[in-house]
Amino acid sequence: MAKVFSAITPDLKRFIAKQHLFFVASAPLAAGGHINVSPKGLETFRILSPHQVAYLDLTGSGNETAAHLSENSRITLMFCSFEAKPCILRLYGIGRVLVPQDADWPSVMAHFDPKPGMRQIIWAEIHRVQTSCGFGVPLFHYQGQRETLIDWADQKGDAGLKTYRRRKNAVSIDGLVPPAV
Repeated sequence: MAKVFSAITPDLKRFIAKQHLFFVASAPLAAGGHINVSPKGLETFRILSPHQVAYLDLTGSGNETAAHLSENSRITLMFCSFEAKPCILRLYGIGRVLVPQDADWPSVMAHFDPKPGMRQIIWAEIHRVQTSCGFGVPLFHYQGQRETLIDWADQKGDAGLKTYRRRKNAVSIDGLVPPAV
C-alpha cells in the first residue's frame, strides 16, 4: 500500500496541483512539547524542484511551524485526495523560514503572487516522498477557497499586521522564538 519515492515525480506533482488543501506538521525537540499540524490553502504551495518545495505563509493565530523550524528544521507536508482516486502523499524534509530581509527572499518569492498578510516563506528540502492508500478518507466536494484570512489581513493593513505579529506570533506555545517577521 505505501510506496516510497526518491523525489517528487511528475505524477505526484500533478496530484499535488489538484489538491486545494495541504497540512503542515512540525514539533519541538522537547519530549513534552506540542506537535503542531496546520491546514493550509489559498493556492500558496509551490514545487520548486523534485526535491524542493515552498509555501507562502500568511499571518495567523500562531507561528508554531516557524518556531519549530528555527529550532530543529524538521517538517512534514501532507496532501490528501478527498475526491476521485484515494491517495495520501507525505513529503518529509528539512525546512527553513525565509523572511523578507533574507537574501533568498526575492528569488523564492518570485514563485508566488503577493497576498495580504504574507509574513514568511516556509522552504523545505525533501528527503523522503511517500504515498499511502487513503482508503479511509471520506469524499468531499470542493466549493472554493475562503477569503476570510485575506480580507482580515487587508482590513488590518501593514501596521496592524506588524502589531498583531508582535503580540500573537513572537513566541510559540512551548516558548520557542521564530524568526522576526
